[in-house]
Order: sequence, then C-alpha cells, then structure tokens
Amino acid sequence: MDANCSINKTADLIGKRWTILIILELYKGKNLKKRYSELKKKLPGITAKILSLRLKELEKYKLISKKIDSKNFQIKSEYSLTKEGLEFIKVIESIKQWSLNNCFKNPNCKKTDCKNCGL
Repeated sequence: MDANCSINKTADLIGKRWTILIILELYKGKNLKKRYSELKKKLPGITAKILSLRLKELEKYKLISKKIDSKNFQIKSEYSLTKEGLEFIKVIESIKQWSLNNCFKNPNCKKTDCKNCGL
C-alpha cells in the first residue's frame, strides 16, 4: 500500500497503542476537559512518555486541543476533543457495535452507557 494513502496514514495513527483509549477518556464523563494528570491516572500502564507523545500526535491531527492556563504559578494544561475528535467518536461507536455483533459478545458492553468505554 502506498505510504501516502489516507487509509494507511489513518491506520497508523489510530492503530498506535493508547490512541483510541485516550480519545475515549477525553469523551467520558460530564467534564470533557481533562488535565494530563487525570488522563495518566485513568490509563493505568501508560508511560508518561507515551501519553505525551500520543497527546502531541492527536493535537497535530486536530482530534484534540490543548488549552494552557498560565494565570497562576502552576501552569495548567487541559485537553479536550475538537469537533473532529467528536466526529471520530462515531467511528469508535461503529467499531464497538461491529465487535459486539461479530467478535466479543460482552453483555456488559451492550449497555448504552458502558462504564468502561463511556459509549
């Protein structure tokens, strides 16, 4: 496959470990803005280096935005999904539905508001 193919590039981005889980964490809950430390806590096993790298990649491709609050001594960064990131949630929902129909028939995931993925 051609390296410039949009499918190839998209598969490379979303196929990286933690990418989809980071997007889901930003989507979950009532507060759609999350700090780095919150994401790190909610994703056990992710290293600081990988989390930083994935956040930069997602920001580069405009799936998330980063807001820096430097009013106080301790600078705070908050991450949230962009319009494009919210559109990508629909893709993840489709993947989940396909998975439930064909591969992983987990009854807990059939609930509309799954506590694990938030979908």
